[in-house]
Amino acid sequence: MSKVLNYINGEWLEGSLKKFVPVVNPANGKVLAEVTQSSDKDVHQAVQAAKNAQKRWRLVPAPERAEILYKVAHLLKERKEVIAQILTSEMGKVIDEGRGEVQEAIDMAYYMAGEGRRLFGQTIPSELRDKFAMSVRVPVGVVGIITPWNFPIAIASWKSLPALVSGNAVVWKPATETPMTAQEFVKIYEEAGLPKGLINLVNGSGSVVGTAMVEHPAIDLISFTGSNEVGKVINGRAGELLKRTSLEMGGKNAITVLEDADLDLAVEGILWGAFGTAGQRCTATSRVIVHQEVKEELEKKLIHRIQTLKLGDGLDETVKIGPVINQAALERIDGYVKIGQKEGAKLLTGGIIVTEKGLDKGNFYAPTIFTDVTPEMRIAKEEIFGPVISILPVKSLEEAIEVNNSVEFGLSSAIYTADVNKAYTAIRDLDTGIVYINAGTTGAEIHLPFGGTKGTGNGHRDSGVAALDVYTEWKAVYVDYSGKLQRAQIDNYESI
Repeated sequence: MSKVLNYINGEWLEGSLKKFVPVVNPANGKVLAEVTQSSDKDVHQAVQAAKNAQKRWRLVPAPERAEILYKVAHLLKERKEVIAQILTSEMGKVIDEGRGEVQEAIDMAYYMAGEGRRLFGQTIPSELRDKFAMSVRVPVGVVGIITPWNFPIAIASWKSLPALVSGNAVVWKPATETPMTAQEFVKIYEEAGLPKGLINLVNGSGSVVGTAMVEHPAIDLISFTGSNEVGKVINGRAGELLKRTSLEMGGKNAITVLEDADLDLAVEGILWGAFGTAGQRCTATSRVIVHQEVKEELEKKLIHRIQTLKLGDGLDETVKIGPVINQAALERIDGYVKIGQKEGAKLLTGGIIVTEKGLDKGNFYAPTIFTDVTPEMRIAKEEIFGPVISILPVKSLEEAIEVNNSVEFGLSSAIYTADVNKAYTAIRDLDTGIVYINAGTTGAEIHLPFGGTKGTGNGHRDSGVAALDVYTEWKAVYVDYSGKLQRAQIDNYESI
């Protein structure tokens, strides 16, 4: 049985707890490997290595740091298929999605490598004579990143690559369910020539390793993607410690389908958004807000298309929906379906744990659609994180926008319409960090900012140039070459 280890200061090490837990394929229950478990001692060791390495790394010119990221991109490209196979085996998403996720990491590596020559500041005219003013970006220091299992390499690339090109060092806690993908990513950093201590991998539970990272005084920033419950705890404690945080949390994303929409196109967007990754995306489509004039026709088309979606092991190229991550997720999803039924929503299809056709050893839930859902129902407000859609009928665009914005989250939203005026009204009024027109709620591109409003996060963004604002501080610089004391806002200007 292969063992997944920590990577600290350039060495692969067993965690100090001397304990391993199994890594399980959610499609068939088979144990793929064992991953070491760590304590606060391992975190401290990783932080010290990162702190020492960062002192040297910050002095390396950014274009030189970027050269290593180009090598990372090249190696990721070479090993795309191998990593995708590992990712699918331990996470469950279908292989095409696994390949797409690795491609996202490749794209991010190339993009952030380019930022090595674009870590721009500003030159600003001073209000005083013979004085030069400018701003520059400087690294934060040691960055702690905590990543989820649903996108084990993409999200890690969103965080680690901008952190490193900006001159920081990284301590990374991956999800316990997907440590093999994390191990492969770190091996690529190692082979690309990243100096030891700049990327440190510490495996273990969130309650132990994650807590130790938040509490450690030498970690300057925590970048977290995960549940709202955990994110709030991290943010609260980090705030007490005056530690910076970047949080990307839940979503309750909606596709609005107006009466003039291309329904066939809308169906494709809904199916991809709701059932890709078995609904286990923060950007998953979990609500469909549909104009009452086309509600019945849209439902018929959705039910027909769902019947063509094959469930199974994601490594099978013909499979369209893989398993959910574990038994606990399966039970949570089924619990929400029962809640929806008790609330009076009408179950159109699905609503069952699937065990037939050899799927009994995996964690499979049938793609599920509720209709006649009202905004007050729990299934319309709370994040289910599974393959479940709630259909909410409305009478107008204005009502659709109101329903869309009625939840506590604000990550992604979409609208299908042929009316450009309605599309731009939606762009203006939908209260989410991402808006799609005539496309589903998922499919972010790495050169745009990713993140949301309200309960989805705390205002920061992953990916794009906006990510650099997370991993850098601004330093204002004034150079006075007048040879005398000049007092800003006090001394009068000389006559021209």
